[in-house]
Amino acid sequence: MIKVGIIGAAGYTAGELMRILINHPWANIIFAQSESHAGEPIWKAHHDLIGESTLTFSADAPAGAVDVIFICSGHGKSKDYVHSLPADYDGKIIDLSNDFRLAADAEDFVYGLPEIHRSQIACAQHVANPGCFATCLQLALLPLAKARMLKESVVV
Repeated sequence: MIKVGIIGAAGYTAGELMRILINHPWANIIFAQSESHAGEPIWKAHHDLIGESTLTFSADAPAGAVDVIFICSGHGKSKDYVHSLPADYDGKIIDLSNDFRLAADAEDFVYGLPEIHRSQIACAQHVANPGCFATCLQLALLPLAKARMLKESVVV
């Protein structure tokens, strides 16, 4: 069983993530951290999870208790959280914000588009999840790029 922690668990992205993980046979959500909803049941923020879990939001996020941390905080907050983790934290981190998506900001994060980086994702400790619009555009353009049908252009 993979022990999961979720940072920023009261937001929309975290709600979608919990819908997937609550019934996943290999995942167990250990904590769902939210400063604004600490102590409340998760269904208070995610009404469609009523009856699906008895999990409550926590103020703390004990990183050492989990195998993987999903960061669902707002853009600009993930990097601060990652840098605040103990130096010996060796669990996986999957960032769902945009903090580590761009090459200039990536640090040791792998861009999580499996159509391009499947082998790197499989062994990565840190994954920067691509956004939905970027994924749609990239998946649409990948066949053209592979066929060398795209020309460089500058958008002004």
